[in-house]
Amino acid sequence: MDAFFDADADLGLIRSLDVAVIGYGNQGRAQALNLRDSGVRVTVGLPAESRSRARAAQDGFDVMTAAEASARADLAVMLTADEAQAAIYAEAIAPNLRQGGALLFAHGLAIRFGLIVPRPDLDVLLVAPKGPGTALRSLYEQGSGLIALFAVGQDASGRACALALAYGSALGSGRVGMLPTSFAEECEADLFNEQAVLWGAIPELIHAGYETLVEAGFSPEVAYLECLTEVKLIADLIYERGIAGMREAISNTAEFGALEGGSRIVTADTRTEMRRILRDVRSGRFVESLLRDAEAGYPRLRVNRAQAADHPIEAVGRRLRQLSAPRAG
Repeated sequence: MDAFFDADADLGLIRSLDVAVIGYGNQGRAQALNLRDSGVRVTVGLPAESRSRARAAQDGFDVMTAAEASARADLAVMLTADEAQAAIYAEAIAPNLRQGGALLFAHGLAIRFGLIVPRPDLDVLLVAPKGPGTALRSLYEQGSGLIALFAVGQDASGRACALALAYGSALGSGRVGMLPTSFAEECEADLFNEQAVLWGAIPELIHAGYETLVEAGFSPEVAYLECLTEVKLIADLIYERGIAGMREAISNTAEFGALEGGSRIVTADTRTEMRRILRDVRSGRFVESLLRDAEAGYPRLRVNRAQAADHPIEAVGRRLRQLSAPRAG
């Protein structure tokens, strides 16, 4: 796969446009700040009742509704929750974004599953930094960046690819690499990872390990340190050195333990279930469930959040973090 860098991008292209960032959450704030610091004209679009309006204004942006921001823009950047994007596009962006403008996403869901069918005159782009907005911003300020994926879903102008590269460069991603993909590939891989590995499996594995030790009579603090704290250490090692390199950095005991235990946890049945999760993603079943929960006011999400907050591991974590807090004198 070819990688593209700042040398492959024309920052002048994005600097010549008026950009409306729709949303000011984790990605919205980071992208708006990075764009502005790269010399791009940015307006922030938020609902009148949004609690983020004050922060965006404090950061020095002109803040208006999504409809007003889109009317002033050449490029609208959709950085709101996936399940809200269809309504925002239909009500605020489609009627107002100028003819021949561009619509950009940081995640491919709305396009991949047809929640949004863009006007035919628009360029439709994907630029997806592979990490949270906090990291995107802090790395930019350090003179680095996050690797980003980019794609073109609709090239009405003939310059959509160039615009995607220019946008990614303005975010700082051109400093470290921008990789081509498609809306479908980015979306499906991301949804699969969220469920089967990162946000789904790893926290469940931590809970299960913690509960197993505590039930067997181990102290909650020891169980927490073993099953949760050390996750960061191994993640850092894998990020820096890869999985094989991580194994070279740990003890023989730990490496032999991984050999003995790993395949007993991740079994053939686990891999079969992962394939089922991927099928649910690709078929649209997962997105249908997400939209149903959103339309009902997120009952399943609310229950899950409450259960996670009530888990005993959270109280243990608070106590241990207090031990690690700096002490006066």
